[in-house]
Amino acid sequence: MAGSLEGHVALVTGAGRGIGRAHALLMAERGAKVVVCDIGVELDGSGANASLAQQVVDEIVAAGGSAVADGSDISTFAGAAGAVQAGADAFGKVDIVMNNAGMVGGATLEEITEETLGRQFAVHVYGSIGTAKAAWPMMKAQGWGRVINTVSEAAFPSKIAGAGGGLGYGTAKAAVWAATFGLAGQGAEHGITVNAISPGAFTRMNEELFKKGRPDIDLDPMHVARVAAWLASEEAGDVTGKVIHAAGGQHREYIMARHADTELMARVNKEVVA
Repeated sequence: MAGSLEGHVALVTGAGRGIGRAHALLMAERGAKVVVCDIGVELDGSGANASLAQQVVDEIVAAGGSAVADGSDISTFAGAAGAVQAGADAFGKVDIVMNNAGMVGGATLEEITEETLGRQFAVHVYGSIGTAKAAWPMMKAQGWGRVINTVSEAAFPSKIAGAGGGLGYGTAKAAVWAATFGLAGQGAEHGITVNAISPGAFTRMNEELFKKGRPDIDLDPMHVARVAAWLASEEAGDVTGKVIHAAGGQHREYIMARHADTELMARVNKEVVA
């Protein structure tokens, strides 16, 4: 079957709700065994609800799939390794890592604290790199692996992404963007692809934003999940080091390039002298 994930084991972090839940359900539907990792925290990282992961597992099993729930906190390398180990214990390996877990939070320079910035980097950057690090040996051993990160346009200047993510969320997502490229380079010779998705979907993370006016498009998280499932499949085996925006069934590739013919460069060339 085209797009089949049979024979693979997918770890999906932040899989208890929203886009993560869609990733887990669709990858299971495509044949992957799934580790549903979620500690059930609130948007600011507080609290915990272990039942959320189990509910998604129950959905997968009821539909004929295979899944286990995991409550590891991926914001440390040890916790990320624990999530991967849950897959190895249950299914023998993890060879698809879907890094979806995230939390909101940003501040101005005057307001930012080391704790706030550190928590954002822990969840987004340490979590994404930590899960990949733990699963990497298994992927290398079989000469096949998939890592799919989640980034955001909040990493971009306000001209592109409105108010952006402030010093916190946006900064951490920019680091995940860079990590995606670095990991892709390291994985190429081992048959491991590493890509990222910048998603647009209606979830609790952007519910307040959409209260001001929801766009007239279908923002079902499953549209994002379809791109992730494709990136995890054999059909996308030649795709690595790429970032795709997925929203409402529409897809765009992000391409970064240097430009010499801009207004700023004309000024630099005129005013900057040796």
